[in-house]
Amino acid sequence: MPSAQTLTDDDRRVVAAWAADCAERVLPLFEAEAPDDDRARDGIRRARSFASGALGAAGEIRRRFTAGRASAAATSPAGKAAAWAAGQASAVAHMGAHALGAATYAAKAAELADPGRGGAAELAWQMEHMSEPVRVALRRLPPLGEDPSGPLGAGLLMSGVLGEHIRAIQVALDGGG
Repeated sequence: MPSAQTLTDDDRRVVAAWAADCAERVLPLFEAEAPDDDRARDGIRRARSFASGALGAAGEIRRRFTAGRASAAATSPAGKAAAWAAGQASAVAHMGAHALGAATYAAKAAELADPGRGGAAELAWQMEHMSEPVRVALRRLPPLGEDPSGPLGAGLLMSGVLGEHIRAIQVALDGGG
């Protein structure tokens, strides 16, 4: 049985577009440092193409790490986080929970670029720009840390500011924020 973090193909397509929106907002942080590296932008473009049905999951599963590897070309923590946001967005074709990874890395990038304000502002934007179908799909994901079979299990997304951001999103989705 697939992980609850996978979501259905239709749900992954819905959340991929939102994840691409989140990652694209911080993409300039990466591109300012690596203007000739188009891997992060291409990952966002592929997430949008997957969302529209122009790309299938199988090909994107094989390419899902390419955008995130662009982080090596960034010179600052904010630029690296922006590339990781793009990488997470491109991985939504593989597993829907990566949409929360894209959002949280985008919020981290915004916070690193504008300490004390950027992360909260980014999370607020993300929640305001979630369509009802995105909310419904994201509510189907297990709470952070409850299902070990995906990105919401033990690992990078569970700790520190990344975990805090995901928990904040999940609480807001459940009507707590």
